[in-house]
Amino acid sequence: MKLNHPTGQAAENRALVFLQEQGCRLIARNWHCPHGEIDLIVQQGNILIFVEVKYRKSSAFGGAAYSIVPSKLAKLQRSAEYYLQINQLNTMCRLDAVLLQGNESPQWIQNITG
Repeated sequence: MKLNHPTGQAAENRALVFLQEQGCRLIARNWHCPHGEIDLIVQQGNILIFVEVKYRKSSAFGGAAYSIVPSKLAKLQRSAEYYLQINQLNTMCRLDAVLLQGNESPQWIQNITG
C-alpha cells in the first residue's frame, strides 16, 4: 500500500535505509491484515523483524517513543502473529521500533515488547 502522507513516506524511507545499513533485508513494506499494519518487515541473519516506524518533528510532548501506546503495541503483536500464521513460519522474530525525531540520527529500539 502506498503511503498518502509525504512525511510518513519519507520517514519510512529513512528508516529502511538505516536498517539496510545495519545489514537488514526488506521482506515487506506497509503490510496490512485485519489486525492492523506493520510498517516494515525485515530480516537480519535468521531473525525476522517487524518494525514500527515513528516520526516526530521534535522531542516535545514525549517525542516518537511516547507514541507507541499499549493499544498500538497490542495491534502490532497481533499483526505479527497473524503474519507468521498465514505464512506458516516458525522462525525467530521480534518486534522493533525505529524512532525518528527531526534531523537526529535514527534510534533503533529492539524488542519493544520486553
